Amino acid sequence: MKRLVLLSALSLALCTGAAKAALKPGDPAPDFNAQAALGGKDFNFSLAEALKKGPVVLYFYPKSFTRGCTIEAHEFAENYDNFVAAGASLIGVSYDPIEVQREFSTKECRDKFPVAADPTLSVISAYDAKRLKPGASGDTVADRISYVILPDGKVAFALTDSNPSRHVESALAFVRKWREEHKP
Repeated sequence: MKRLVLLSALSLALCTGAAKAALKPGDPAPDFNAQAALGGKDFNFSLAEALKKGPVVLYFYPKSFTRGCTIEAHEFAENYDNFVAAGASLIGVSYDPIEVQREFSTKECRDKFPVAADPTLSVISAYDAKRLKPGASGDTVADRISYVILPDGKVAFALTDSNPSRHVESALAFVRKWREEHKP
């Protein structure tokens, strides 16, 4: 009987693990400013300023130009107009330096949305989104986590999942539903 209970608990944990994120809905989103690139051009991204326009989809990803991160950037770019129609803006964050983000914003984000550079891991740490880089090198990168932050500065949606496609579809479904419920 103990074994059955243990197996059931383990199965439940494995099934629900993909939905966990460092910050939970209702938590205050840490405010931040970060050097970012859009279409290869640098600018200072301010979460507080972006929230004045509506919800912000903030997604963390491990490393620019890797397979999963490129897939995720392409899918966010393909759905950019859908996010805008739902009143949301997008920003991706990784530990890559701004020189890498300039190129990534043009090639993989297709000049649609910005990506921020966080080589000091300050934003990644504030969102408790750190994980060790594969290969046991001891290096830290961002985990694959997406948030929807509402104009009141609170996290409304959070997802940690290794599947990059789930982030786009889940965040878009959330902002569409939120927009429908909060039409002016």
